[in-house]
Amino acid sequence: MLVARAPVRITLGGEGTDIPAYYEKHGGVVVNATINYYVYTILTPNDSSEVRIISTDQRPSLGKSLQEDLIWNSDSSLPRSITDYFKVCGGITVFLAPQIPSGTGVGISGSVAVSMIKALAFWVGLDLNPTEVAELSCHIEIERLGMPVGKQDQYAAALGGLNVMTFSKHAVAVTPLKISQHAQAMLNERLMLFFTGFSKDGPNILSEQIAACEASDAEVINRLGMMKSLALDIRSALERGDLPAFGELLHASWLQKRELTPRITHDFLDTCYETARFHGAVGGSIIGAGGGGFLLLYCPLAQQGAVTDALALLGVHRYPFELEENGVQIHQTYSWSSGQVTRAQVLTPMAFRA
Repeated sequence: MLVARAPVRITLGGEGTDIPAYYEKHGGVVVNATINYYVYTILTPNDSSEVRIISTDQRPSLGKSLQEDLIWNSDSSLPRSITDYFKVCGGITVFLAPQIPSGTGVGISGSVAVSMIKALAFWVGLDLNPTEVAELSCHIEIERLGMPVGKQDQYAAALGGLNVMTFSKHAVAVTPLKISQHAQAMLNERLMLFFTGFSKDGPNILSEQIAACEASDAEVINRLGMMKSLALDIRSALERGDLPAFGELLHASWLQKRELTPRITHDFLDTCYETARFHGAVGGSIIGAGGGGFLLLYCPLAQQGAVTDALALLGVHRYPFELEENGVQIHQTYSWSSGQVTRAQVLTPMAFRA
């Protein structure tokens, strides 16, 4: 048995500028951080001629015999494309276990792809480095499947940490944020995450944004440009340890993002955000495509109790979290010997396959 895990991410600035339709013409900048919620991929051998995929998120068990073509549908297209890429031809069960449901804005599909690619590569004897995993994840999700997503999710899940990412037509550059340990600890204490409900329109919202960029919609391009500029300001505020300024910039960025398409926000989300601000949150944003999912807030410690209580009355509850420094990892491997399960001592693909 082999277990790999990849973290999910929150975006602190520049969200949406990582979409190829935008950054290939204008360049993109995103500030993001991984948090301690994960997608696990567990690989186990089976005695059949099938690749069996089971997900705690999607619920159904999806089987494919050696004679079947790839099944392209909303439930299985991504994991099927990954198993096809590695030419996995049966005798394996892939169990996918996200700790947070999809459609919530934290980049679950990217974390699924990263976790699964790292695991399957290891299974077939390859030890891909984090950048290789991220690039392959982007290739499969964006180029092969045409999924309406950007590139920050895959790079965040693969590399982990608090980073500034710059996107151009020719490259993705990831630079760790130059933030002091004290400032990072304060940021960790003051960021809050609340679940507002599922976002069922995420792909459609992103498709609209992509279409607007491809059509050179002046308003959308201008707002994304402002968000990119604010991302650079957010980077500067965090690196100099000015967290109140970061909170205000987070608010300014949300004011731009909410106007990108009509479905990013609605009355209930606006009520949640305004309630949080009224009770002491400085700034925040619905992370991900919008329409629901998680509300990220920056809030001083003294006001966090009031914000939590006020949002709970609206049916919106806090998800405690910590910033995560690590990206995708082979978490555990086990081998069967003399009827007993023993943990592998050396986590290398050749040792595992041996």
